[in-house]
Amino acid sequence: MGALSHLKVIDLSRVLAAPWASQMLADFGAQVIKIEHPDGGDDTRGWGPPYLTDSDGNPTTESAYFMSANRGKQSVCIDIATEAGQSHVRQLVSSADVFLENFKVGGLAKYGLDYESLAALNPQLIYCSVTGFGQTGPERHRPGYDALIQAMGGLMSITGAADVDGGEPQKVGVALTDIMTGLYATIGILTALTEREQSGLGQHIDLALLDVTAATLANQATNYLVGGMVPERIGNAHPSIVPYQVFAAADGHLMLAVGNDHQFRRLCDVLDLPALASDARFATNTDRVAHREDLVAMLAARFSERERDSWLTACAAANVPAGPINRIDEVFEHPQLQARGMRVNIPHPLNPDLQLPGNPIHMSRTPPQPSKPPPMLGEHTAAVLDTLQIDRTSG
Repeated sequence: MGALSHLKVIDLSRVLAAPWASQMLADFGAQVIKIEHPDGGDDTRGWGPPYLTDSDGNPTTESAYFMSANRGKQSVCIDIATEAGQSHVRQLVSSADVFLENFKVGGLAKYGLDYESLAALNPQLIYCSVTGFGQTGPERHRPGYDALIQAMGGLMSITGAADVDGGEPQKVGVALTDIMTGLYATIGILTALTEREQSGLGQHIDLALLDVTAATLANQATNYLVGGMVPERIGNAHPSIVPYQVFAAADGHLMLAVGNDHQFRRLCDVLDLPALASDARFATNTDRVAHREDLVAMLAARFSERERDSWLTACAAANVPAGPINRIDEVFEHPQLQARGMRVNIPHPLNPDLQLPGNPIHMSRTPPQPSKPPPMLGEHTAAVLDTLQIDRTSG
């Protein structure tokens, strides 16, 4: 039995950020009832290819994108634009612990499914709203999209090669703002549930993609707020550590992550460049940052002389942090990730060999148990509504 098996979650969200949060809760055993429109359901069901193939290799209509954020849930088709649909959702919420939604600000009020309406029905309800810009502020009514928020939130301004290198601002290769917002939503929900044990009351959680992006700028944000430095794009290099970037070997690229002066001296031994370790320009990390261009040029020239794996073997033997830049197929074939359960088989009704990424949280007594596949549209409508004795004949 999962650590959160006592919780019931009503998930009226779609796409990625909020569904990521409800999937996390489902992994730990919460009952997550995903409310979907009967006509097509979650937008991401149509975001393909690729789509799951059945056990005979034939394509299905189950998209890989949808499966990334919806395992462990029950799909219930309800049209909330109808009075019957609104009544069904309220009946479900009356016994729920958590309600998740990502409609535009105020969008659920006309259905009687806003926080004030549902809190009056269930004062213990934790109601989590995920929007692009939040419930307050001058831009609260704007829709939010991950790429847009990566741009507006500063993330793209520090991602990509510098202008002088012919670069331009780049978004991250996955919808990271959505993912981080989903994780913050999970933290907020669990915090509110813990506080409810003391007060007996639920509350409204207001999460904005823009807020999360600003918060997760981390050291880049404090470089500005504390140091007055506006970070710029510097490609794969680190703004405060040198050498900490990608280098090209004779046959491919590697990532070098030298984090302190001891590691730098060992790197100089690996590269057979002992003079660099005693050079006053490079003695400390502060010195190396100040003379970044000179040092990087010398290291780049040396790395280009040998094959990548040769350098990686030598770095590993000298305890110098370095690694390959793996493709995603290489990632999930990596023996370390396989040993950690990061590739899991979750049998699906259409294909018993469905493979999905595992949950990275490892707990000694109550680990996550991602054992139920992403649901097909409306797969659990009858079972959920009948179990709760909801009259489905009314609409």
